[in-house]
Amino acid sequence: MNLEKINNYPPAIKDLSLTELKDLAEELRERIVATTSVNGGHLASSLGVVELTIALHRVLDTPTDKIVWDVGHQAYAHKLLTGRLDRFSTLRRLDGISGFPKRSESPYDAFGVGHSSTSISAALGMAAARDARGGREKVVAIIGDGSLTSGLAFEGLNQAGDLKKDMVVILNDNEMSISPNVGALASFLSRKMTSDLFVRMKKDAKSILSGMPHFGKDLLNLARRAEDSLKGFFTPGMLFEAFGFDYVGPVDGHQLEDLMETLENVSRLKGPVLLHVLTKKGKGYAPAEENPALFHGIGPFDRQTGQVKSSAGGPPSYTEVFGASLIALAEADPRVVAITAAMPEGTGLIEFSKRFPERFFDVGIAEQHAVTFAAGLAANGLRPTVALYSTFLQRAYDNVLHDVCLQNLPVTFALDRGGLVGADGPTHHGVFDLSFLRHIPNLAVMAPRDEIELRRAIRTSLVAEGPFAYRYPRGAALGLPIPEVIEPLEIGRGEKLREGTDGTFLALGVGVAAALEAAERLQEEGLSLAVVDARFVKPLDSELILAEARATGLLLTVEENALQGGFGSAVLELLADQGASPRVLRFGVPDRFVEQGTQDELRQRIGIDAASLVAQVREHFAQGASAQNSRITLATGV
Repeated sequence: MNLEKINNYPPAIKDLSLTELKDLAEELRERIVATTSVNGGHLASSLGVVELTIALHRVLDTPTDKIVWDVGHQAYAHKLLTGRLDRFSTLRRLDGISGFPKRSESPYDAFGVGHSSTSISAALGMAAARDARGGREKVVAIIGDGSLTSGLAFEGLNQAGDLKKDMVVILNDNEMSISPNVGALASFLSRKMTSDLFVRMKKDAKSILSGMPHFGKDLLNLARRAEDSLKGFFTPGMLFEAFGFDYVGPVDGHQLEDLMETLENVSRLKGPVLLHVLTKKGKGYAPAEENPALFHGIGPFDRQTGQVKSSAGGPPSYTEVFGASLIALAEADPRVVAITAAMPEGTGLIEFSKRFPERFFDVGIAEQHAVTFAAGLAANGLRPTVALYSTFLQRAYDNVLHDVCLQNLPVTFALDRGGLVGADGPTHHGVFDLSFLRHIPNLAVMAPRDEIELRRAIRTSLVAEGPFAYRYPRGAALGLPIPEVIEPLEIGRGEKLREGTDGTFLALGVGVAAALEAAERLQEEGLSLAVVDARFVKPLDSELILAEARATGLLLTVEENALQGGFGSAVLELLADQGASPRVLRFGVPDRFVEQGTQDELRQRIGIDAASLVAQVREHFAQGASAQNSRITLATGV
């Protein structure tokens, strides 16, 4: 098979015939579907760029030439062509290969990604570095049409047009109707207007007309207007031309011969060039073509039918609980509005958008704008909830601080995927939010332990006088019966769930269930541990925490968040400020980026599941007993 040949020697792709390249495309699609049907992953986007990926590696001299993928949802074919065929079955698994480009994984991964809209800025930096050291390699960025809704993409375009560095930006257009001009004529123009002959004729004509003493300048301006009119009539390139790019396209992203010819021509052009490529999400796999949104990011599925493998009849996800609860509260309060950043499905707001279309805003991949837009809504009397994945709020930190919290505006931040998210890995784990939010004045920060508490957090956020953030995990809730009446919480008040005398677990979010289970197991071993659901990282329930410090003398903080600056750090600060000195053990995410794997695997690996807590507490008490015995022996021997 052609794929096995390429895996052993990636440059071998240059020796394949057009027929063999087309066969290679089918092999890639087969392997991608087979693996994602078992592991899950970003299927539709990767299937859509198979021919484009082949053309890039055929035309460019990778890894010397740099390919910078945006987000990385579409990089599976790239991984298969660059030496990872033998490990592709481990995609997104613990200790396996990443679902995204990763510099430490392969020299062919020029830049690590996971969040969108970074490719143009990164590629421009590489092009500038190349020129600074006198290099000659080509730099190509591939960005999807959806990623162009981000301000970062436009910032990159703006500077690239100004610096005039030699680089190519490929716009992978798979959804937006940027251009209806698809077909033979558009493809012909794209290829021929970048050919050596055309470019040479264009330069020669410019030189001749510029040298004519009387009418040359007028004729040159007329020629320029004619070219611009022709390109503007057949292509949607005016925007990119305004940024200083030479616009080429659109071209059919599934016609290998045309793609390779166009890429050959474009790679020889000077200055920044934007190549507009039209692709189809899910190409070659009927279920993904028919439902590209479902197959964008999907769990295991039956490859024959496309049916998602899921356990029917289980409890709803936390995301579903959030969506249903916000609808219920919005029905009672017309001020409630919802905002998301290109994630209406992922944040559970599809039903809300149907129920209240005039009160729902999807701002595109623009988290900074989402937050400041919400601040404007709140400043004019509404109660906005900004629903984002925790990891994506990181992009809007300054807006949270300056535009919301500094003005003490009643904006709610609903942070989905708080904590460890699983197979998407370090770019998507939401394990930093408690740390970067809790030090901002005026902002209350909560992590509910179950679906009932989540509903109460939502209710509390909508009656709070200032900004409020709550985070909840990915996955199914606990299946608890949810009361119809949603009672708000007292902000800054925790709850003691279990009595104990030997120590106290102070836990948050999913850590509460782990602490309760650990306490029950330790009870069987003769250790009595109390359990407190702290609920809030800010403000802390100082009265309850200090009381437990006095009562048991041992506090064990449990959080699915970075230990640096997180909940445990907040407890230590409180104790220091109050002059209290109990023993404190902190359990959480260590000072490193956590790899991909299932949530259970990762919690076990970093030591915050129930079994790990039991083992670590048992060891602590064993060491304490040993130290005490040593002191007694020493005392009696004196």
